[in-house]
Amino acid sequence: MTLLGWLQILVFCGIIILLVKPLGAYMTRVFNGDSTWLQPVLRPLERGLYRVAGTREDEEQNWVTYAVALLLFNLAGFIILYFLQRFQAMLPLNPAGMAEVGPELAFNTAASFVTNTNWQNYAGEATMSYLTQMLGLAVQNFVSAATGIAVAMAVIRGFARKSVNTLGNFWVDLVRSTFYVLLPICVVGTLVLVWQGVPQNLDAYTSAVTLEGAQQSIAQGPVASQMMIKYLGTNGGGFFNVNAAHPFENPTALTNLISMVSIFAIGAALTNVFGRMVGNQKQGWAIFITMGILFVVGVVVCYWAEAAGNPLVHALGIDGGNMEGKEVRFGIPLSALFAVITTAASCGAVNAMHDSFMALGGMIPLINMMLGEIIIGGVGAGFYGIVLFVVVAIFVAGLMVGRTPEYLGKKIEAKEVKMAMLAILCLPLAMLGFTAISVVLPFGVSSIWNPGPRGFTEVLYAYTSAAANNGSAFAGISANTPWYNITLGIGMLMGRFLVIIPALALAGSLVAKKTVPASAGTLPTHGALFIGLLLGVILVVGGLTFIPALALGPIAEHLAMLAGQTF
Repeated sequence: MTLLGWLQILVFCGIIILLVKPLGAYMTRVFNGDSTWLQPVLRPLERGLYRVAGTREDEEQNWVTYAVALLLFNLAGFIILYFLQRFQAMLPLNPAGMAEVGPELAFNTAASFVTNTNWQNYAGEATMSYLTQMLGLAVQNFVSAATGIAVAMAVIRGFARKSVNTLGNFWVDLVRSTFYVLLPICVVGTLVLVWQGVPQNLDAYTSAVTLEGAQQSIAQGPVASQMMIKYLGTNGGGFFNVNAAHPFENPTALTNLISMVSIFAIGAALTNVFGRMVGNQKQGWAIFITMGILFVVGVVVCYWAEAAGNPLVHALGIDGGNMEGKEVRFGIPLSALFAVITTAASCGAVNAMHDSFMALGGMIPLINMMLGEIIIGGVGAGFYGIVLFVVVAIFVAGLMVGRTPEYLGKKIEAKEVKMAMLAILCLPLAMLGFTAISVVLPFGVSSIWNPGPRGFTEVLYAYTSAAANNGSAFAGISANTPWYNITLGIGMLMGRFLVIIPALALAGSLVAKKTVPASAGTLPTHGALFIGLLLGVILVVGGLTFIPALALGPIAEHLAMLAGQTF
């Protein structure tokens, strides 16, 4: 570990902290319907879209109607994206002559992009046409991110409002998320990426002759526009197979910084939106600090593990940390930082290959995802994910003091706790359930390349990434098979919608409640005691659920390495 490495990490953390309040204030105005500097340009388009869609911005929905609208919209997106892949060979904007995508892979990819996962069992530059990339994948990058933000806003209203039965209007939240938050930032960001050297064109692939005399096809296309939304929307799907390690996707140190900041920006700012809308910004800062502590601990452990390297390599007289699978341009600190950011925020973009990380270094991204999108998390998903743990923490606190738990003046009763636990438990069901089957049955085992605990970790990582809607891969596994395409797709759908529906139900229950004034027995939920309680609940629930699986994978591999055995 070096001083320069720590300075780079501190600069990133400082930028995120500085962005929380201004971006949070702007987003609060957007979703409250207040005037913003973009309204003169975008307001006529917004109203026109409502008229075409047959909805009104003052027509609000209860949680059931909100959920039905959300599910139908995402179902339509899934169907369109599936058939776009299946018929891309007959459609325009296909200069490389890409063939149609097979049914299992098309299902997996449609589920992946609709759920904001962007897991890719294919090489983008060798599989998807420009039309599929733009009309299918890039569009889903926007609307899946907007869907997550919309759900977060509905959950925030559940705490901020009282004695009503509506959570807002899904269509309005979707449009405002896209028009006023995602699109403006992406337009500016795309231009900056193009300035830094990221391609943005519709040209055919370029043929070149290498120094050895071999023919090489250099892929290009509308890259920059997809890169910006993949970071800002915490989607993560790469235009190229090696993702942000490719010099066309991530050519400079500035684009790398823009990528990392964009991944965290909206998720971090939503904590401030929450504080503003409930009338107490300290509440938002308490959640942000909780997220921040978990993030910093993860960065420290991952950076330490990668900087320490492999003792078996050191015994050969080779000094230095673990540079396998890392870009020389970014080195160990920025590779470790990017890995923790992308898995903490449920993005999935990578600028280094996680399968090349040390056992403990690779365990941190795995733990980030196992905790369920709560360390910043996917846009929107991170906020409503941690709110589920807040409800459980408040319930535990109520049990300890022997009184009805309260949060922001709302009584947390049996229904709210049941919805929170239902949403929390669906993730390990998909992560551990599919992993258990895949490491036992032949059609799962046959795809594993590495033996022992490393191979187990690769399968566990795949299903964890899918259910957590992250999309990063540990590699070392041939996942483009019917079994993995279908089960990973199911895991993605479970991890997205089996969390969203209980979260909306919880919000629908809370929004109808009256608020009660704080009393001497009310637990303050903006101080160090509450932050510690919330951290404890997160770690205990996560530990009890996942430590046995981690012991079979990265922990066993680390101990074996210390004993002189590799996999």
